[in-house]
Amino acid sequence: MHNDLSMVILAAGMGTRMKSKLPKVLHQAGGLPIVAHVAQSALALAPPERVVVVTGHGAEEVEAYLSPYKTRFARQAEQKGTGHALMVAADQVQAREGLLVVLYGDCPLLSADTITRLLAQHAATGAAATVITALLDDPTGYGRMILDAEGNCEAIVEQKAATPAQLAVREINSGIYCFNAPLLWRHLAEITPNAASGEIYLTDMIEILRRHGHRVKTLRVADPAEILGINTRLELAQADRYLRDRKAKQLMLEGVTLERPETITLDKFVEVGPDTIVESFVHLRGNTRIGRDCRIGTGCVLTNATLADGVVLHPYCVISDSEIATHAHLGPFARLRMQAQVEAGAHVGNFVELKKTRLGKGAKASHLAYLGDAKIGAEVNIGAGTITCNYDGQKKHATIIGEGAFIGSNSTLVAPVEIGENAYVAAGSVITENVPASTLALGRARQVVKTDWKRQPKRK
Repeated sequence: MHNDLSMVILAAGMGTRMKSKLPKVLHQAGGLPIVAHVAQSALALAPPERVVVVTGHGAEEVEAYLSPYKTRFARQAEQKGTGHALMVAADQVQAREGLLVVLYGDCPLLSADTITRLLAQHAATGAAATVITALLDDPTGYGRMILDAEGNCEAIVEQKAATPAQLAVREINSGIYCFNAPLLWRHLAEITPNAASGEIYLTDMIEILRRHGHRVKTLRVADPAEILGINTRLELAQADRYLRDRKAKQLMLEGVTLERPETITLDKFVEVGPDTIVESFVHLRGNTRIGRDCRIGTGCVLTNATLADGVVLHPYCVISDSEIATHAHLGPFARLRMQAQVEAGAHVGNFVELKKTRLGKGAKASHLAYLGDAKIGAEVNIGAGTITCNYDGQKKHATIIGEGAFIGSNSTLVAPVEIGENAYVAAGSVITENVPASTLALGRARQVVKTDWKRQPKRK
């Protein structure tokens, strides 16, 4: 944390080129709204009370999303340019001393490490402002950085105002600045509206600071992707691909095997332990945590799931908000949701769904079952086709199955009901009453065979 640092994130734009009713900065890349990436980078370096987000279009939605971050907010009711946005933020920026960094809510790829380098460069040179720049093979559309022989910024020239010589310059302005805060606030009001657009541009501060005898320096990033701004769905997809590729590289360097990593979807906060193997077309989303020596089969989708060491997921499991203990095996085609728990060594087979259910240590539900709102003890066997009828049309009820019980195939357990330890439920039973421990329960009608029955002919 830098106690003398303030941050302003500009996130008020309409984002018309996204062609969406959703505010641009709330579109997701890498598993998070793009403004969340920016806020997290800012909060890695400055406390929340010193981070101000300027909102405008969709302000209520943006502020509602960011409220858990406890940043401050300033409303830019009319979007009159980046300089105007900073003027609007002035009342919410508590400190007038130290440094002020201006970021953009639609630039999710800029890392906290790069901002740290920006601060270090600024401090080392004693400049009034430092601008992040990049070299582009095709700088068309960007403001060009015009530097003097000592590397000081003389001017930022926009594309339409540039001379042919200036258009040949490949170093472009990112719009991301670190300012000496007292100098910024002293001279900010000197920015005048642009004659053509009527907007107030923050880029004009460079000329103003130089006019007052101050130096402006630059920090060139090695990877131009870091300063990519999101204006279209195409750019959103590029940012998403970049963020997920960055995450994949991180995990592989930490000892995780990703089979065909280009097919795997990885959100920013996913954690995977060493020697785990993730097969192709897997989605790991949200705050998913996977331990060591696991195997995640092809096509699995995990959202906010927690897997201990040695877990095996066969292909096409879908798991959300659930926990799986060591050496459990699931799938293929298993589904867990709403705080389901699978304890150590348990098995959940194909087309088995667990909802708000705890499956005990070493228990097995191998085929075609729905287990909802249930507590299932250790070493229980759940036969194929078993269903816990947990909903009576108005509210949910619990099923409790004691350790060592055996539930025969195609059984229907009508909750609320309790099956005692080591009890047996015969196949095809409908159980509506509690079954005591170590007993056999049969809940089915007697079979009747009519030997004199004849099938009636079909009507024409």
